[in-house]
Amino acid sequence: MATVEAYETAAGKRYRVRYRKPDHNQTTKRGFRTKREAELYLATVELSKAAGTYIDPLHARVTVGELGVTWIASQTHLKPSSIAVVESAWRLHVCPRWGSIPVGEIRHSEVQTWVSQLANGGDKAKPKSPSSVHRAHGVLSSVLEVAVRDRKIPSNPARGVGLPRRSGRVHRYLTHEQVHKLAESTGGHSTLIRVLAYTGLRWGEITALRVQDVDRQARRLKITRNAVLVRGEVIVGSPKTYQQRSVPYPSILDSSLERACRAKGEEDLLFPGPTGGFLVTPTVRQNSWFDAALKMVSLPPMTIHDLRHTAASLAISAGANVKAVQKMLGHASAAMTLDTYADLFDDDLNAVAVRLNEAAISTDVVRMWSEGQIVGDEEAGPGTNSPVFIGK
Repeated sequence: MATVEAYETAAGKRYRVRYRKPDHNQTTKRGFRTKREAELYLATVELSKAAGTYIDPLHARVTVGELGVTWIASQTHLKPSSIAVVESAWRLHVCPRWGSIPVGEIRHSEVQTWVSQLANGGDKAKPKSPSSVHRAHGVLSSVLEVAVRDRKIPSNPARGVGLPRRSGRVHRYLTHEQVHKLAESTGGHSTLIRVLAYTGLRWGEITALRVQDVDRQARRLKITRNAVLVRGEVIVGSPKTYQQRSVPYPSILDSSLERACRAKGEEDLLFPGPTGGFLVTPTVRQNSWFDAALKMVSLPPMTIHDLRHTAASLAISAGANVKAVQKMLGHASAAMTLDTYADLFDDDLNAVAVRLNEAAISTDVVRMWSEGQIVGDEEAGPGTNSPVFIGK
């Protein structure tokens, strides 16, 4: 039987509730100031037991640190590069603040304060980028979501927290002439630069290419692997979207790729590094060969990834449709391509007006308009919402 009992403390009379949990073990909740508060708590306990939603208060004492280590270990579906990012956010931002806190003691307002401090800077710390704040919050929220599903807490206090707005980085697009000048200024990397600018491959995809991945007859590059630098080590895995694809390249690259394949075995890397291994992203180090090439041809600072954006720009300006660009770049959907490169399709809006004009001219509508047979709203009088066609 559940009971409400009074007891004396130095601060005065208090009440405790004794009840049995669903596993029939007895437990006690103390500290209620009034008998009414104790009875209301007991009523909610009995209701949750009947509804099957009871949460044992002992379970809520598990800390974020305990759950976090288990959660990170369970992220085996992520690529090594993604796991490294998650572990970094956990180690630098989440664990120091929340690791020792029981999940049942975390409040929504506290999470909001923490997010605001990360974004704006707090305790003499520098403000973190919106992406870093989103990542740290995502890790905490995911850990707390595990606590909810394991019935340790009734709801996730990290849900609904206001996060800083992420602004997309401005894309840099090179012209054909700029691509040529940049390629020539890189010396031994000229073919690499041209392939990046005309195929849109990711850095990890192009550095993982082998000679056997080049189909010179069909002018196709087979993308089956991705080489990513993780904690100073290059790890080879599947492409970013896990989808293999075949990417076409223009015939202007024929001779360059033929030279790149010359005197190499089928399994050899198409673009090996100085020691024969995988090339390391040039922007990882300051004053890299890529940075030096940009300065040589007076181009503004940019990353090697901007050549992927350049490939999208050149393809779209050449008349490629969204679906073709999506397949070339290996995006998960055409919607993603449109969202990423919406600015490249501005000219299409003007084309819509031109085509509408051409379609209207081909009908009798414009002729009737020019002959005064269509009366607009102003001529038809107040209250008229559509044109009036006047017969002869």
